[in-house]
Amino acid sequence: MTEHIDRPRLTHDLRYRFDYISKCIDFTPDDITMLNRLAPVITPLLPSVVERVYKKLYACDITQNYFLQRNDGFQQFSPSKDTGNTLISVQVDYRKDMLSVYLQHALSERDWNDTFLQYLSRVGEIHTSKGGSASINVDYLHINTLLSFLETTFIGIIWNTDKIEEKKKLDALHAINKFFWIQNDFFTMQYGLSFKEKNISTVPIINFSKCWFH
Repeated sequence: MTEHIDRPRLTHDLRYRFDYISKCIDFTPDDITMLNRLAPVITPLLPSVVERVYKKLYACDITQNYFLQRNDGFQQFSPSKDTGNTLISVQVDYRKDMLSVYLQHALSERDWNDTFLQYLSRVGEIHTSKGGSASINVDYLHINTLLSFLETTFIGIIWNTDKIEEKKKLDALHAINKFFWIQNDFFTMQYGLSFKEKNISTVPIINFSKCWFH
C-alpha cells in the first residue's frame, strides 16, 4: 500500500521531515554508529580540514567578502597592536572554531533526538537572512559547494585511512554521504522558508501554451 506523506507537515515538522528523508535514503541507526566510529579518525584531522576549507573560501572574492565585514557580536571589538589581532582575524578564528565544533558534534552525536535535529536545522538557519544576524546572509550556492567540498575531503580521509577495516569502508562512505545530504536538505529547507517569507522567486513565471514533449 502506498504510504501517504503530509506535504505541509514536511515543511513545519522537523522530526517528520527527518523521518521521511531517512526512510527514502535508508539512513538508519547503523549509519549513526558508523559516524561515531569515524569521529576518532576524522576529529584529529579537523584543524587541517578547516584550514583547507578556508583556503578554498579565500580563493574567490565572492566568498572571501563574507569575512571582510563586521559581524554581529563584534561591534565592540578593537584591534590590538600588541597581539596583532585584527577584526578580520578574530572573526575568522571564531568561525573556524565553530566549523570544527560543528563537524565534531555531527560525527560524535549518538542520539539524533529532536534537540540535535534542531541544532542541524539552526546551522542552516543562521546562514540565511532570517537567522538573527543581519550581517550574515550567505547565498545558498556557496553553502552547496562548501558541503560538497567537505564531503569530498571526508571521503578521501576514509578511503586512505588504515583505522577502518576495508570491508567497512563502503558503509562509512555511505554514512558520511547520507549525513551531508540530510544537512544539505536542512539548509534548503531554511533557505526555502526564507525565500517564501520575503516573497522572493528567482525563477521567472512562464506560461506554456503546451507541453514541450508534444
